[in-house]
Amino acid sequence: MCVLFQSLAGIGFKSVFLITCQPYIFSNGYLIRFNEAPCSHCSLGYIVPEWVEQHPSLVDIQRIYGSGSSLPTTTIILPLKSDKVDPVKEQLSNVHPEVLLFLSKIKNLSIREHCQDPNLSTVNSIGIITETDLMTRKSIDAESYTIHLSASETDTEKQCSYYMWRQKLPVKNENRVERRTEVQDWVITLAFPLGERLSRGNTSPGIYAFLPTEMITNFPFIIQADFILASSREIVLLDDIWNQGILSCVPLAFVNAFTTLVKKTDAPISSLLSTFRFLPVTQSSYAKLNIVRDSIRERICAEEIVPSVSHLGQKFFHKPCEVGRLIPAFSDILEKARREGAGLKNISSHGVYILDSSFDKKENDNVLDFLSLREVSNEWYSKCIQGCDVVTSVSESTYVEILLFVAQNWEPRFKNTNMVKVPLIKYHVQKGASLLSSLEDLSPRTLCLVAEKNHSWLLDWNGEFRCMSDYVFLPQATKKALNASRSTNMEVIRNWLGEKISLMDLSVSLYAQCLLRSLKKDNRLVVAYAHFLHHSITKGFLSDEEAKKCCEEMPLVDNYGNVKTSTFGVLVPASAGKWVSLITGSNPWRQDGYIELWEEYMTSGMFAGVRSKQRELLGFLKEYAKAGDVPEVAPPNAALPALSGALQKQNVFLLLEWIRSHRNSLPPKFIDSVKGGSWLRTKMNGSYDYRPPCQSFYHTASWGGVLKKGSVLVDVPLVDRSFYGKKIESYTEELKTAGVMFEFSEACAFVGDHLMSLAGTSSLSRENVFSILKFIRNLREKLLSPDDFVTSIKGRPWLKTSSGDRSPEGAVLFSEEWKAASLISEIPFVDGDVYGESEISGFKEELKLLGVVVEFPNNHGLIVSHLKPEKLNYLTADAMILLLECMRNLTSQHLVDSLGSSQCLKTKGGYKSPAECFISDPDQTCFLTVFDDVFPLVDDSFYGSRISSYKKELEQIGVVVQVEEAVKAFVRTFKQKATSTSLTRENALSLLSFYKKMMGSDHKFPEEVMKSYTELQWLQTTLGDFRAPKECILFCSEWEPLRLIANLPFIDDTTKWYGKSIHSYKKELRSLGVTVELKQGVNHLVSSLSLPDESSSITPSSALSLLECVTFLIEDGRKLTQEFLDKVSVRWLKTQAGYNSPKECLWFNKSWELEPCDGPFIDEKYYGSMLKSFKRELIEVGVVDDPDKARQLLATHVYTHSDSDAVSRIYRFLSKTEWKQEKDSSSSSGRIWVPSDEKWADVSSCVVSDKDKLFGSHLNVLENHYKSYDLLVFFSSAFNVRITPSVEDYCALWKDWERTKDRLSNHECCAFWSFLVRHISDDLLSESFSRLPVKTTGSSNDEGILLSSKSDVFIADDLLLKDLFIDSPVFVWYPTPSNPRLSQTKLMELYRKIGVKDISKCVETAEVKLTDRTKVKKQEKSLIGPGLVRLVLGFLSDPSLEIEADERSRIIESLGSLNVLQTPETISTDYTLTLLSKGEKLVAKAKKVMRWEREEGVVYAEKMKKSCGKRKVLEYATCFAEVIAKGLMSGREDLIERLSELVKMAYLVEFDEEALEFLMKSKNLEVYEEDEKLISDAFSLK
Repeated sequence: MCVLFQSLAGIGFKSVFLITCQPYIFSNGYLIRFNEAPCSHCSLGYIVPEWVEQHPSLVDIQRIYGSGSSLPTTTIILPLKSDKVDPVKEQLSNVHPEVLLFLSKIKNLSIREHCQDPNLSTVNSIGIITETDLMTRKSIDAESYTIHLSASETDTEKQCSYYMWRQKLPVKNENRVERRTEVQDWVITLAFPLGERLSRGNTSPGIYAFLPTEMITNFPFIIQADFILASSREIVLLDDIWNQGILSCVPLAFVNAFTTLVKKTDAPISSLLSTFRFLPVTQSSYAKLNIVRDSIRERICAEEIVPSVSHLGQKFFHKPCEVGRLIPAFSDILEKARREGAGLKNISSHGVYILDSSFDKKENDNVLDFLSLREVSNEWYSKCIQGCDVVTSVSESTYVEILLFVAQNWEPRFKNTNMVKVPLIKYHVQKGASLLSSLEDLSPRTLCLVAEKNHSWLLDWNGEFRCMSDYVFLPQATKKALNASRSTNMEVIRNWLGEKISLMDLSVSLYAQCLLRSLKKDNRLVVAYAHFLHHSITKGFLSDEEAKKCCEEMPLVDNYGNVKTSTFGVLVPASAGKWVSLITGSNPWRQDGYIELWEEYMTSGMFAGVRSKQRELLGFLKEYAKAGDVPEVAPPNAALPALSGALQKQNVFLLLEWIRSHRNSLPPKFIDSVKGGSWLRTKMNGSYDYRPPCQSFYHTASWGGVLKKGSVLVDVPLVDRSFYGKKIESYTEELKTAGVMFEFSEACAFVGDHLMSLAGTSSLSRENVFSILKFIRNLREKLLSPDDFVTSIKGRPWLKTSSGDRSPEGAVLFSEEWKAASLISEIPFVDGDVYGESEISGFKEELKLLGVVVEFPNNHGLIVSHLKPEKLNYLTADAMILLLECMRNLTSQHLVDSLGSSQCLKTKGGYKSPAECFISDPDQTCFLTVFDDVFPLVDDSFYGSRISSYKKELEQIGVVVQVEEAVKAFVRTFKQKATSTSLTRENALSLLSFYKKMMGSDHKFPEEVMKSYTELQWLQTTLGDFRAPKECILFCSEWEPLRLIANLPFIDDTTKWYGKSIHSYKKELRSLGVTVELKQGVNHLVSSLSLPDESSSITPSSALSLLECVTFLIEDGRKLTQEFLDKVSVRWLKTQAGYNSPKECLWFNKSWELEPCDGPFIDEKYYGSMLKSFKRELIEVGVVDDPDKARQLLATHVYTHSDSDAVSRIYRFLSKTEWKQEKDSSSSSGRIWVPSDEKWADVSSCVVSDKDKLFGSHLNVLENHYKSYDLLVFFSSAFNVRITPSVEDYCALWKDWERTKDRLSNHECCAFWSFLVRHISDDLLSESFSRLPVKTTGSSNDEGILLSSKSDVFIADDLLLKDLFIDSPVFVWYPTPSNPRLSQTKLMELYRKIGVKDISKCVETAEVKLTDRTKVKKQEKSLIGPGLVRLVLGFLSDPSLEIEADERSRIIESLGSLNVLQTPETISTDYTLTLLSKGEKLVAKAKKVMRWEREEGVVYAEKMKKSCGKRKVLEYATCFAEVIAKGLMSGREDLIERLSELVKMAYLVEFDEEALEFLMKSKNLEVYEEDEKLISDAFSLK
């Protein structure tokens, strides 16, 4: 029961009094009790034993315990306090089952609740069922065993087995603590649950200190050790150095346990998965435990514990860094390949071992990531696929999976690898064998996927066409496998292949297209191509649609044997065509791309085993290449020479039939030659002639007579219908197409065009003009439309006008209505002098048809279009009214612009441009008269009242007609005068007078005018500039003190400007915004404040007036602006330390325990008693009253003092206010006052304390000057003064000792190096030390420790060498006896970082030559045997060493040829050590038992006696192993030690075959099958 109540040191019996008043103990016949209450005899409680004479008795206890069981030797009875019954019951029920794992005495714990009602009684128990598999490992002082634990309650029972690992590890000196001084070894126990952990409650403890703590580690194993706990025993003190030492050993114990678990069983590798669950993959919530976790990871990653794939039936383990993971998809491929017989035995020979597939699962990712197990390199896959010959060894379906794998991983993995060079792609070029190609080699070719039905056909033709060699075909078996895969997978492979190589689905149609691109200019191949298409169509390999498309692109050979890839049309040969009857000379179609077919098309031929009959191919070309003749063939886009003269009648009809066939697509040159050629017979005035169709008419009886009357002026040619007969009537549409005219309107237009052609050469006479007018009248009288005739002549310039010859359109027939318009524009009037005004007026209707204007109304546009802007100045009233009327009826921006830019309006001041004029209005005169001669008014007496009806038009041209516009003009003028500072004193007074008048009247003051008054800068100030009213001040006496400190804008009331009369407008000025009182003008002070540079010129009254203005600002609830605060931030306040800015001033406060002279406090005597009333204002402008803010000012000011009392007072104040030095403070703030020296010392030269008393003459140790502990703490926190000297200080100290001393005391050395071991960084080591302490034999500590040059000091890393040079002072010093603060291990590590070299690397060796070789003889039993060779070969075959087969062969050959000879001479070696600084050499001689003379190929060995001891055997084995390893691995020094250890172990077991086999397996060494021959060859030579 007392387990739950224990003290820090262990289980304390007194703690039972927390739950009971009288504990009873029955043991070996003794029945005693203890009482909480004081004894009646001695007044002591708790510890005085009392005899139990009555109850409870042994009988009572036996009844509760059970009559069937005997009582234990000792029984403790705890009658519970009434309030402790339930808590104790609950706690006992929650005792964790795993507590028994680490208790050596208790094997079972049963808790029984005894109730009166047996049904309510409960039993909870935990116990160890068995302990098995005990194994002891003496080499590492460890043992392992398995505990089977059970936990049961009333009705249930659970069990779990735990693999236990217990290991002893020596306590490290640096981790020893006082309370554990007697402990020499840490015993660390790790428990690994082999199933689901037993638990009570929601959590399971991760750390035990014999009993459970409450620390949850998140580790899958339990840690038990003798930890030091907190007083509550709930947690381990992780910062305690004892506990840190234990935790530092946990990784070693874990690695030993884990490797034992991994390698102890012969079960399948898949069974090891549960063991790897013990790795701490999850981070702990405790940072210190994560250090343990990281150390476990580092150690475990250096062990050979990861299983690899093996196809030899043997388990192999490797370091995690030597093993790689595969992509799951590739693992599946390899498994299928293995089942299909692929050779995968050399799968681990590609530079990395492959993780066993049972481990390489996604659910194991967290474990494998913890081990830093990475995927194999992307290059490995290309090596594997090629090296294992996977592609040719698997089925087609597996081959498709390989392609899919490579395709899916190409971009992320294989894009930049040698996968592009791996033979992956199967193909064939002819029937039969398949070939392999890499993507790189296949890239010039195109891989074709062909449907099965077309495959044979295309292969035959591919052999026929030699130009198609770059097209290869995917084997049908592969294509079937590809089609059988999932559609998405097939799509991935196709897309990938399509990106990397040229890939296509090849149909016969597509093959034809590809073949088409390869034909080039070979006319024989072109003919063969036509045969291919013809037979592919006839045999059904091409559909009709495909055939048409292929034939559209088919090249042809012309009659000259030239290949034509693009033709406009194809002609049959001339010997078989009708087209030659209309074509003379060269073939006109040639320029349009037409060709005549080659005669070769008409011959028979044999291609790809198929024959074409004679002329059979020509019929194919007629059908698909559209070879044709006239009239089917389209006319050429060229003039036909045959049409330039008369055509025979039959040829005329052939031509018309040709036109009929292609009426909608006749080429322009062809139709032009038809229309313009003189091939059509016509009749004119009784005579016959051949004329072009475009000059001929096909007349009818309805309009022939009229034409004859009009033909007085023009002859009209008519088609000779009697010559061509009735057949010509069926070709009327074709004749129209050829240009023949059929309509009367066309005849009229012909007549008109003829007349206009006459007008183009010379002007039409007066008679010609009247003839035209009469002809128009005649047509109207005959009810025939004159429109066509009028249209043909109305646009030509044949009518004489006042502007010269021009077309009738736009000309004007003059009348009196046009007289006014003629004054302002140049209208083209019909010339009455030429035609006669009366005669020409008789043809008004005819002239109107021709476009002449004969009426004035609604022709304002004509006036505007002929308007002359230069005639618009100084217009008469009528002219102006006419133009305004034109504006009303038209929208003409030209007219508006022309009037707007001319001086067309008359005002009372003369003619002005419209933009300068105003219309008189009673509402405008009130303010337009303010500025004289500025606003000109339109003269309404000149224009009369009618001008007022055109306000809209006047406004368009710029006249101001609206009051608002007038206001804008006034404002604009006002603004112009104000901005140009041209306002005079009179202007300003006039403006004020007008404003005063308006304010006293009922008129509404225009808002824009009011805005100008208030916003424009029109008032002159004493500052010499104009300002707006709100920016001005009307001066009074209360402003006087502020004149010294502010440039205030007072209105200039001097006689030079406004004078004192300006004050009569005080009321008006206030309403406009002028400041007339001080309280209202504080803002002016803020903006105009300008404190003088000479601070002493600021009087107290000026300063107090300024503070009064601050008062006004505060009382108005306004915050001081940053602008104002910036202006008052200069030095203007007088303090005890001179003039300062407000932020540099302090308000004196007696509670700070300072004197006024201690800092920059404001001088109250200078400002007088009034100053105290402005404390709030001073604080607002920045004066410091807060001690937290004052501390920085005082911290800066303290450096002006040289009085120690004043400095101390300030330091005490800074300490109380917790001041700290700012990071970017000036260098002066980094100083501290040293009272005894009466000087300021730099912080860098100060330290708070010097525990080892080493720096008294080098640093200012503040504890020697200031006795106040608070001030010392203040110096450290505020100034960052170092508590103790830094690493740099120690390095500087050592530099000083190097210069000034030859020996150091033992105290100095121990203190210095103890500090350095714990704190030095690598960057300071190499350059900080030139001399180091050395260990001298026979000298005492009193003599001191010698300092020697660093180049003459060495680390004794080789004990044999140490013994040779022990008498020389060349080895580094370390404390003797050992010092807990300075371990030898860490000190040696530090020496190495400093640059001290190991003696083993500095000693030069020289072999002493053998003098007498006559007594040398061959060794009886050769040491170089098959066992040694096999061992070395297995070592060299390790893939991680990357030793190629040729190199292995060379090494084995040199080993096999080696001879071992015995010599009676002593084999010895000279060791020379050079002391560089002294120029000396120390030489020592050592005896060896063996030597390899490489030039002779001989090993000389000392003969070993059979009766020699074990030490000699071990020495001999060691020397032999070193000689062999160094001789074989001379180029790989990093491998010498590993090989040496292997050879030594093999030698000690006399190269026994079974022992050697076990040794090689334990080291994961094997000999490849191909290397077995090297062993036999090595000894066949001998």
